[in-house]
Amino acid sequence: MTEPNPADIAALFAPAPDAVIETHISRVFLAGDRAWKLKKAVALPYVDFSTLEKRRIACEREVSLNRRTAPQLYLGCRAIYRDPAGRLSFEPRAAPVEWLVEMRRFDPRQTLDRLLADGAVTPATIVALASDIAAFHAKAEPVDREAAAMVAQTIALNDAAFASLPAGALPAGALADFRAVQQAEVERRRSVLARRRAESRMRHGHGDLHLRNIAMIDGRPVLFDCLEFDDDLAAVDVLYDLAFLLMDLLQHRRGDLANLALNAWLEAMPDDAGIGLLPLYVALRAAIRCHIAALTDAGRVDAARYLGLARQALAPPPPRLVMVGGLSGTGKSTLARALAPDLGGPCGAVILRSDIVRKALHNVPALERLPQDSYTPDSSRRVYAVLLERARVLLQGGASVILDAVYGKAEERDAAAALAREMNCRCDGLWLTAAPEILTARVAARRNDASDATEDVVRWQLQTLRQPDDWKTVDAGADPGETLRQARAALA
Repeated sequence: MTEPNPADIAALFAPAPDAVIETHISRVFLAGDRAWKLKKAVALPYVDFSTLEKRRIACEREVSLNRRTAPQLYLGCRAIYRDPAGRLSFEPRAAPVEWLVEMRRFDPRQTLDRLLADGAVTPATIVALASDIAAFHAKAEPVDREAAAMVAQTIALNDAAFASLPAGALPAGALADFRAVQQAEVERRRSVLARRRAESRMRHGHGDLHLRNIAMIDGRPVLFDCLEFDDDLAAVDVLYDLAFLLMDLLQHRRGDLANLALNAWLEAMPDDAGIGLLPLYVALRAAIRCHIAALTDAGRVDAARYLGLARQALAPPPPRLVMVGGLSGTGKSTLARALAPDLGGPCGAVILRSDIVRKALHNVPALERLPQDSYTPDSSRRVYAVLLERARVLLQGGASVILDAVYGKAEERDAAAALAREMNCRCDGLWLTAAPEILTARVAARRNDASDATEDVVRWQLQTLRQPDDWKTVDAGADPGETLRQARAALA
């Protein structure tokens, strides 16, 4: 059964819908404060809406799955009936002739791709978004699927799509080179892929997590329009789910935001053992966008950029270890965040912050203050031991790491340097300095921060800790831009 004539459906929204948005598998009628989504009666290799029953199930599935992240947008499924005069109506009759997804309408200028183009996406938005994605992933239903099977399916679909492109749509040599490097990376990551299901990283995710499917609703980023028509395509590694967002940010030349999103997600959902898969996952996501863009002459330039991004993701620089140390209030975490996008690849370095690790060891939220008796020598040794062990796993996976901690003791610094030698990677120590009055003022002004340091702690550090002779000194008492310039010069 084909769907009713689109003009007849449009007549439901008197006098006429404000607009109709059409894709290859759906039509969306915008009317007043509602958006009504129709599934087209199509049968494609990856989706089958050819019967009314299949469209009903798809509509119900779309509402159910999207309510996981956007319950305020997805209002329900509505049946359409035909009255005796042949007109379509929402008034119940003998049997429905079509089904629609009813959604709350929102301002299309509030999707993150539009906001990013307008320069209106803030770091705070990205942190909130990544934290919400991590919370969604933590609650998502685990699936009985191997990560290697997910990767193989994606590569097969991509290969079939590349093969169907018109001759000359992509440079044959560049495509062949990418596919060879991609396969080599798959082989190199076999053992990591084999552990993902057992580690509960395979879940029913969003499946289509790019900037256009995220909107600011009531001041908060909201994920919508998840992939609902194929459970296999949505049964993914959570890191692969996140990789679509990261890849999209990289394609928009916002590696700073991609790094911020990655680290915010990792703070909520640590994944040290899996981070080595990120280059492959970003490349797979870029390859999908590449063959879609290459379908049209107008998209060929974008297709070439996506292919370049995919190839670049699979050629990251060697991992390195950077320690950012100094007394409380010197701005270690601010500098670490600024440095991270430019270290490693494709999304920059992973930041391990002692304050976050300490809170995790005590099983409390990052912003909850710990009692003073939690700060014992034994507790500090545990924190630095965890930092080192996590750094070891990340470096083994190929990720660059920034360790953000005071590093006031020689044995703490020596242990990190020894790890770098063991991992055969470059190691740099940056010691941040600032005048005592600046440090105490900064600490006193902190709000909503994981650090529990007080002005008394700063005064104790000033009396007790000394700058290491073998670390590079960075003046952190003046302009943050100058501090960053000095740090980058020291790491060059």
